[in-house]
Amino acid sequence: MGGTNPYIEKSSITLPQKPYKITFINKGKTVDVDPTKIPYGPTGQPGSILDIALGAGVDLEHVCGGVCACSTCHVIVKEGLESCNEPTDDELDQLDEAPAVTLQSRLGCQCVPNGTTDLVVEIPDWNKNLVKEGH
Repeated sequence: MGGTNPYIEKSSITLPQKPYKITFINKGKTVDVDPTKIPYGPTGQPGSILDIALGAGVDLEHVCGGVCACSTCHVIVKEGLESCNEPTDDELDQLDEAPAVTLQSRLGCQCVPNGTTDLVVEIPDWNKNLVKEGH
């Protein structure tokens, strides 16, 4: 399930031009992002944290298929947020529905790093995939 949502504002995105890394701290995994392979799949914005996570086998819930229609792919960008596109009003509206939102919170399906710095990302503990894995 993936695609685009014609009812939301389009985000201004700059795709990376050089390799960079995303470390998913609570998954114990660092992903080497190769900009020539973007998109990694059909889910989320091309080059988004969700796109990269799924392409690397990192579980990140995404009930709406990555079209900015829910808040289940909520992530916290602990380092490197300045290299990501600005959130749209639609993304911020969806984030209002997520628990434990911080100033570094983004929707994984909409947050696209430009590759100028490495990222450190936390998937919140309430994420359904993490809960399933814990039992």
